[in-house]
Amino acid sequence: MDKSSWDRFNKARDKFYKLTNELNKTFPELQGIQQKFVDSRGGNAVYKVETPVVYNTALDDITINSEIKLILVADNPGRREQSAENKKYLVGPSGKIAAKFFRDNLNMDFYKNVIILNKTPVHSPRTIELKDLCKLGGQAVASALEKSQKDMAHLLLEFHTALSVPVYITGYSEMKKGGLFEIYTKELKRLYADKPAMYKQLFFFRHFSMNQFTIDLKKQALPGESVAKSLNRIGTGYRQRILNNV
Repeated sequence: MDKSSWDRFNKARDKFYKLTNELNKTFPELQGIQQKFVDSRGGNAVYKVETPVVYNTALDDITINSEIKLILVADNPGRREQSAENKKYLVGPSGKIAAKFFRDNLNMDFYKNVIILNKTPVHSPRTIELKDLCKLGGQAVASALEKSQKDMAHLLLEFHTALSVPVYITGYSEMKKGGLFEIYTKELKRLYADKPAMYKQLFFFRHFSMNQFTIDLKKQALPGESVAKSLNRIGTGYRQRILNNV
């Protein structure tokens, strides 16, 4: 990164940290609500909620000499991501699948060349269970979740502006109208409306979980087409489908 990019990256990173720290402090009840929900699942699904709102500490390892080639946006922190020993995004099975894909197909080190953001930093065991968390916590949780989505959309733009690299947004199915992340989608669409060059760097895909990303790529790849070209075409198609209909 040059000095200007580094300064912008630092500003976005600091804002991200302050955002998550502020939400943890101003909504202390959230952890109890999350724990109550986790406990209600019973059996082996029960664990201790340690970080209600998760800042991705992997960003603290980035230096001015880091070679960032891509920004990846996932959904929200799960069980492993929120644990005190991690506090990082995509450290579970999905992250391992993504790391292998980037290494084998794009010649990238997932942990050195990619920075990871989420559509919300609010923790839930599984992303779909954010709905149940909102039911349990009422309007307070729902409002916090909506605000966090808007904040994360703004943060993506700030990191994108700083780094000028492609953005892979995974899990597009919940970004459609009526989906969990409709708020994020609407804010993203508004923010990028007058930035056509940056807009074209947004690519939407399926999740890496359960190999959905790779399966979909293989299904849609054309004969003789490189992986990079397939990803560009597929990601553009999903972007148009989602953003044009929200």
